[in-house]
Amino acid sequence: MGEEEEEEETTVKVSSNQEEEAWNLRKQTQIVELSERLMSGDLKTQIEAARDIRKLVRKSSAKTRTKLAAAGVIQPLIFMLLSPNFDARHASLLALLNLAVRNERNKVKIVTAGAVPPLVELLKLQNGSLRELAAASILTLSAAEPNKPIIAASGAAPLLVQILSSGSVQGKVDAVTVLHNLSSCAENIHPIVDGKAVSPLINLLKECKKYSKFAEKATALLEILSNSEEGRIAITDSDGGILTLVETVEDGSLVSTEHAVGALLSLCQSCREKYRELILKEGAIPGLLRLTVEGTSKAQDRARTLLDLLRDTPQEKRLSSSVLERIVYNIATRVDGSDKAAETAKRLLQDMVQRSMELSMNSIQHRAASCTPSKIPSK
Repeated sequence: MGEEEEEEETTVKVSSNQEEEAWNLRKQTQIVELSERLMSGDLKTQIEAARDIRKLVRKSSAKTRTKLAAAGVIQPLIFMLLSPNFDARHASLLALLNLAVRNERNKVKIVTAGAVPPLVELLKLQNGSLRELAAASILTLSAAEPNKPIIAASGAAPLLVQILSSGSVQGKVDAVTVLHNLSSCAENIHPIVDGKAVSPLINLLKECKKYSKFAEKATALLEILSNSEEGRIAITDSDGGILTLVETVEDGSLVSTEHAVGALLSLCQSCREKYRELILKEGAIPGLLRLTVEGTSKAQDRARTLLDLLRDTPQEKRLSSSVLERIVYNIATRVDGSDKAAETAKRLLQDMVQRSMELSMNSIQHRAASCTPSKIPSK
């Protein structure tokens, strides 16, 4: 490289650095100005400043969010949440939401500054847009671990459950995700159960794709709720509650099938006599057998345990599903060799499930044909 080229490259670097410094200075000046307008301006000025913060943050890095928080904008934005003015609440919600996104430090600062109580009050409003913006803000804040106990203790859970029943699609997604975030701590479960979350969760699980991330969160909550008697009763009383879990075992992702079979197992382990027939009636056996081959390690174990509980034979004569799998695997090894044994065993088990279903259906049809009219159930 010649001397002229080196000088040109140095000049470009200096110019670039100067432009970056000038840009940073302008942004810092803008941050200070926005903070002053929020702290000392009238309501109209504060609303405009909150909107400008949102615009600035949406196009900036996490560093800008941190600088805005350091400049003191969080507290006046929280005060605006308490305003009776719709525009003030709306603008401050959007500004706080954008300050919290992708910035864990700001999430904690916003909660520490007292944002949760006014956000909970906004959840009580009939105005759908403010209520769901508040839910979105709580969702973002609940992603930070230190915030979870504070949000859980705030009374937000029952209000979020109401959104599960009556909110928009996005509102329902946000509400499920918040409840899922809060459920990671055992002490947070009780207020979710008290909020009667089971029935709307079952309804949402019916409507969504069973392999979706949304279904994974919904089934995770239902599994947790199935560990309490109140939750188990609610699952049973919900229209299609057990059937929806069985369908998720059949069609869900690895995660949602694991949670769905966990919920069914919790039901059956709590009272086999009460729940065994209810689960069998919904046709759970084929999906459970398939899960012993295709599920995660935990799902396979749960499916085997549940299959043993669902069998009607005495305990001493019961052929466990793990023994059945070993027999099928040994047969497959002799037929196709050890390299292809797992694949062959899986196919054989699936064929057994299909054949079992066909035999069961033929048996039902035969019994129905041989019944007199008085013996056929009317319902």
